[in-house]
Amino acid sequence: MTGPLTVEAAVVGAGPAGLTAAIALAGAGIETALMARRAPPDHRTSALLTGSVAALDTLGVWSHCAGSAAPLRVMRIVDATARLIRAPEVRFVAAEIGLDAFGHNIENRHLVAALEARAATIEGLVRIEDEAVAVESRGSGATVTLKNGGSVTARLVVGADGRRSLCRAAAGIDSRGRSYPQTALTFNLAHTRPHHDTSTEFHTESGPFTLVPLPGNRSSLVCVTGPHDAERLQSLDDDDALNAEIEQRSHSLLGKVTVEPGRGVFPLAVETVRAFGAGRIALIGEAAHLVPPIGAQGLNLGLRDAATIGELAVAARRDGGDIGDDTLLSHYDALRRADVQSRTLAVDLLNRTLLSDFLPAQSLRGLGLYLLDRVGPLRRAAMREGVAPVMSQPRLMRGEAL
Repeated sequence: MTGPLTVEAAVVGAGPAGLTAAIALAGAGIETALMARRAPPDHRTSALLTGSVAALDTLGVWSHCAGSAAPLRVMRIVDATARLIRAPEVRFVAAEIGLDAFGHNIENRHLVAALEARAATIEGLVRIEDEAVAVESRGSGATVTLKNGGSVTARLVVGADGRRSLCRAAAGIDSRGRSYPQTALTFNLAHTRPHHDTSTEFHTESGPFTLVPLPGNRSSLVCVTGPHDAERLQSLDDDDALNAEIEQRSHSLLGKVTVEPGRGVFPLAVETVRAFGAGRIALIGEAAHLVPPIGAQGLNLGLRDAATIGELAVAARRDGGDIGDDTLLSHYDALRRADVQSRTLAVDLLNRTLLSDFLPAQSLRGLGLYLLDRVGPLRRAAMREGVAPVMSQPRLMRGEAL
């Protein structure tokens, strides 16, 4: 585009969280611009919990991709360590809390394609395939400058531009976090045995090794391991050698496996912003928080961010208020902070106790899993909170329109 454009809301970043925010805002009548170049196909997958599926269904997205998703009806945790203190196997069954499934696992390329298809049908959504190079707040509005010329001014800018967020820097928001001595490798694979809609997470001394169902006899894999081991696995050019290694690490649970093209490698880290918004800029997704790929939290948190800022902006506009003022951003921060911090703390604690050789830490982890296995009310409460957190259920996650 050339020349300036003025809209009510602008979204920077067109990953799943950014697209969801743009669809939520524009679908509710807020004129919105979505700015980002189209990303190459992403072979990673996302385990969408039931609230996220409800939100996508309410926004008219789920019907475009439901056929490419696999239900998650059972989740297993298996202690595959060789340590003195080992935890019992724990099974979480969706039917135990009255659900058909905890959620669905889907390849990101199918999810993004569905979001793009829905976005293209919304009249009030302007799609700009260009890169933001600067964001500046000016009292009653914020202006996004684009790489190829032109600019977009809005009352609210939603920063969905990832862990190196330009929007976060423009808002002057710091973050705190740390790196782990681990790397996550992601693959999709075919296998000869059915997965029975069951996700299995093997706990090893170097991190979780998690198999998550995809449609048919296929699954996605997140293998968390040490950097040197990850480098060795990534460098295996012999497909047969890699297949044999993955089959061995999965204890032949799914039979003979064949790793598909499209591997991902991601150093593990955890990070949370000190404020979720400032200066007419609201941060969502990895621009606001980074969570290790453990326990299906990352994208689900990002979609709750998108649903929350959408709900607040729509309510403010309906009441004749300012959709990007400091009061709204402070409210957004308060609503999202507890959810993100509690999920981050849980994932961090699980990961650190798994890596620790300290016997009391291993005992704590083993006791926690033992209690979940043996105490039905506790297990069911944990499942309900994991799928639908009581303190953070924006309207979209409840299946309600904005």
